[in-house]
Order: sequence, then structure tokens, then C-alpha cells
Amino acid sequence: MIVVDAALRRRAQEERPIRVGMIGAGFMGRGLADHIIASVPGMRLAAVANRTVANAERCYTEAGRKPVRADTVREIEAAVATGRPAVTEDAFALIAAEGIDCLVDVTGAVEFGAHVTVAAIERDLPVVTMNAELDATVGPLLAHRARAAGTVLTGADGDQPAVQANLLRFVRGLGVTPLVAGNVKGLQDAYRTPATQRAFAERWGQNVNMVTSFADGTKVSFEQAIVANAFGLTVGRRGMYGRDHTGHVDELTEVYDIDELRALGGVVDYVVGAKPGPGVYVLGTHDSPRQRHYLELYKLGKGPLYSFYAPYHLCHFEVPNSIARAVDFADAALSPPAGPRVDVVATAKRDLAAGTTLDGLGGYDTYGVAETHARTRAQHLLPMGVAEGCVLRRGVAKDSVVTYDDVTLPPGRLVDALRAEQDRLFPARPAGA
Repeated sequence: MIVVDAALRRRAQEERPIRVGMIGAGFMGRGLADHIIASVPGMRLAAVANRTVANAERCYTEAGRKPVRADTVREIEAAVATGRPAVTEDAFALIAAEGIDCLVDVTGAVEFGAHVTVAAIERDLPVVTMNAELDATVGPLLAHRARAAGTVLTGADGDQPAVQANLLRFVRGLGVTPLVAGNVKGLQDAYRTPATQRAFAERWGQNVNMVTSFADGTKVSFEQAIVANAFGLTVGRRGMYGRDHTGHVDELTEVYDIDELRALGGVVDYVVGAKPGPGVYVLGTHDSPRQRHYLELYKLGKGPLYSFYAPYHLCHFEVPNSIARAVDFADAALSPPAGPRVDVVATAKRDLAAGTTLDGLGGYDTYGVAETHARTRAQHLLPMGVAEGCVLRRGVAKDSVVTYDDVTLPPGRLVDALRAEQDRLFPARPAGA
């Protein structure tokens, strides 16, 4: 969004920065905090909430700022009004406080993130979510609630779903019909566990379960489900096509069946090992012979599929763009306009015995795979975003998808109520409908 930098410069000149409240202070949250504080004129990180306040303080101290502790709504409001950075362990006090212009969810926690997002929407507070796990589980319902409240709930620029979204919007603007939205991965092994990923996580200072969810395919499934739901796409099969491809992404124009893509109405997918990466790609077609002549002249090949790609995704570096888009332009980088098209379903990573309490995302028990929403509903498949804490009523074999009939849900969870509401609100639609 080229207009965003000009809008932020005006805010800086007028001394009215966008005041950001951030919930979550892990690896990604610290990176975002440092970036806003050091490099984004016209924006101020006003307050950070985290269950461990010392980690919230670290977001500021690593960036050379000294925060104040604020334990109540009134204390947070006073700090924000006087320009003092505030830290708190009470996320809901931060949401309730006057003076916050936008909330960023950097938690990656489904149940807690659901409570945070619902509270922010009820407060008419724009939300930029980096919580792909929540978004892929009940994002269509939360986006519907946000629209009804007259506010914005959006995915975050820089992460691969929104990079794809920006590319899809660009491609559509060319008159090209997107038929594949893809994610470039460096590794895919469904059986990775915290034990195999611990050294990598420690090297980079990341959460080991989050890193495991990257490696075992759960995260890419969440990401591609989000893109599918935002753009009316589907999956070609359970788990997506998911090819190994060590060549250039442009070569992917030759590996898809265009008639199948058209019949499905377009798909989300991923490849492992493609160059350049780790980025994203969009493959599309153009109906006009005259415009196809121009596309060939401009070195995009003879078609019928044309390749567009971004060779990188820069995660937290681009999140301020999303914040400015939401606050100043009411524009969502990524938001589902209707019901879900693709879900992520929990699949056994090993043989699981009856009585097992599932350990959730990036653990030892399950990995997530993308599946059509229609099939998820018809077969009562268990969404990965609700699997954590479920108790198996019976054994589930390795690589089998867990169903609702296989488990007892933990009592009283908001995410289950939201999922049920989403199912009531949006009927399941077959691919291409």
C-alpha cells in the first residue's frame, strides 16, 4: 500500500500518531515492538499486554524505552494520554482503555485469542491479527461480527496469507483470473515434534511448539485456509497438492491441470523447495487473446497459466501497513467476506490411545491438514484449532483424521461456541459454488 507511508508521514507531522495496543510479547511481538518504536513515524506502541509482565517490559527495554506498569483501565488510559509506554498483564483492561486506536493480536493462542478478538470487536476497536490459528478456525464468523460492528478485523501484511492477498488483488486488477494461490515452503514433515525442533527453536529464540507447527505442515494449512476463505478458493484434495519442486515458481505453470482448476473455481496450494523462496505465488489465466499477446510480449510466457510471485515475506516488518490500512482507510489486508471454504482438520501424528488428552498445536499428537469445509462438516472432522485439550473416547490410528465423534470437548470454551455459531450462520458449500 504505497499510500500508507504518506498517511503516516502526515500523522507524524501533525503529532497524532496511531496508538497501538499489542497483546502478546513473544518472538514476533518483540520484533514488531522494536520495529514500530525505531522505524515507523506516525505510529506509537502505546501499550503491551502479556500474562508475564516482564516479557511485555522486554518489548520496550530492548528498543531503548522504559515502560510504566499499568494494572487498571484508568492507569492505562493515563499512560496513553501522556505518551508513556504502558505494560500490563490484563489484556482486557488494555482493550477497554480509551486512547487505543488499533489492537494487534500476536498470541497464536486460539481460546485466549478468541476472547481477545471478541472483546475488541464489541469495543469497536480495529484488530490486526497475527493469530492464523484462530483465523482459520472461526475467522469467517469473527469477520462477520466485525463488519456488523462497523470495525475492521484483518490479517497482517508481511505474513504469507496477506502477501498472497495483496498479490491476488494485484493480479485481479490486471484482468487475470487467479486459479492457484500458493505458499513456498522450505520443509514439510508431518511427524516433526518439539523434540526434533528444539535446537532450531533455541537457536532463533522461538517457541518450540510454534516452530514445530511450521515444520509439520499445520501452519501452512492454517495459512492457506485463510487465503481460501478470503478469496473463495478451495483445495484440490485433502492436504492440498503439496508438491516438492526445486525449480523456479514460474515452472509451476506446467504442472497444474487448468481444466481441473477451472472446475474447482481456483485452489490454494504449497510447494516445498521452490525458488525464489520463502515467498508466495499466484497462477492465473486471461480470457482475452489480445491481452495474452501482450502478456507474452511482457515475458510472462504463452499461457494459458501465467506466474506472479513475491520472493519473500517479511512478517512483522509489514504489520504497520496493516494497522494504517485498518485505522486510516478501513481496508483489510485479508478478511473472509462470507462463510468458510477450507478448514484445517486434526490428524493423528502417531497411534493415539483412548483416554489421550490431545496436546494441540505443534505437539506430539496431531498435525493439521487442509480440507474442504463441506467435507469437514459432512464427516464431522475435528478442526485443528479446537483439538487441544480434547480427550479421546477411542483410539485413533496414525494419519487418521480425528472426528468430533472420537473426542470429548473441554467444557465451557468460547471457541467451541463460536465454531457452532459459525456453522449455523454459514451453510457448507461445495467447491466451485
